Amino acid sequence: MKVRVDTSKCIGCGKCKEVCPVGVFEIIDGKSHPVNAEACVICRACIMNCPVNCIEISSREVRVM
Repeated sequence: MKVRVDTSKCIGCGKCKEVCPVGVFEIIDGKSHPVNAEACVICRACIMNCPVNCIEISSREVRVM
């Protein structure tokens, strides 16, 4: 999984960290950062609880050569 946080929109409220069941997020310098993105189980709790809609979850692209 690829978990992205648009730090230009993030207000550092910590809701994502609070609701994430697997500890993907940490608040660093007042902004949320996905420090454990590989643990993401795609529950979307972070997205549903973010008051500024700054979190995006997408699957990694698989490249075929």
